[in-house]
Amino acid sequence: GGQECWRGQSRGSLQQLAERYADLAASHSEALRQREEREWHNARLRQENARLRLENRRLRRENRCLFRQALLGPGLDKPAASEPGEEAEALRAQLGRLQEKHRRALQHLRRCRAAGGTEASELDDGELDKLLEEDEQPPSPPEQPLEKR
Repeated sequence: GGQECWRGQSRGSLQQLAERYADLAASHSEALRQREEREWHNARLRQENARLRLENRRLRRENRCLFRQALLGPGLDKPAASEPGEEAEALRAQLGRLQEKHRRALQHLRRCRAAGGTEASELDDGELDKLLEEDEQPPSPPEQPLEKR
């Protein structure tokens, strides 16, 4: 008995083989379509990711700008006053706002220290004592008015 080649073996009819081939071709086509769809979807996600990164950078810059404005107070982003007296008045107003913020921050620290809060304990006790002592002392009078300088 010689061996017969695989074509001679009874593995099904020609119709069954054709159907199997058609199934494999359809599966292959579906796999290719799904791969193309995934690639397209991934490309779209990469574009969206790049857009979101740019938007994120823009928002960070905007936040930094807004934070600076909030720290400096209103009016500092405006052009300089045309008159020296107006500029001096604007600086006095800014100084007053900053002193008020400083006073409120020290009050908050006192409350935190009294309550045993973490904000006060994070500061060096000597540093906090120095700030609190400075706050309790009466403010020194201005050396001379800004207009006369």
